[in-house]
Amino acid sequence: MKIGDSSIDKRNYNLIKKALDVSTERSRVIANNMANVNTANYKRNYVVFEENLREVSEKLELKKTSNSHINTASSEGEMEIKRDETSSMRQDGNNVNIDLEKVNQAANTLTYNALINQINGRFSTKRYIINGK
Repeated sequence: MKIGDSSIDKRNYNLIKKALDVSTERSRVIANNMANVNTANYKRNYVVFEENLREVSEKLELKKTSNSHINTASSEGEMEIKRDETSSMRQDGNNVNIDLEKVNQAANTLTYNALINQINGRFSTKRYIINGK
């Protein structure tokens, strides 16, 4: 595969698209945690994606010489929503730390905006190549 290969470009686009979906879901999960900050025995949830993506990228990837070959590994990793079952310092059993959730929300917003800028840059470059302007 060459650098300008459309299959690499498509894979990168799909990865950005999936990361945007993950960021949207992460925002929903964080908002739900914040909404339940005063709910007794509520355990916070969190989204795992980057770790799964890293694991997939570290696995041996066999070269496919035909589209009919089976690829058992996901090329982009999978998103998971997990529950933090760690004990709470609060009497009511709730383990949501509102300050941590706000930090996570801000970091997620920055990530989302960076992904949007990246995809806009890709489209802008393609538009420039097509139109010559």
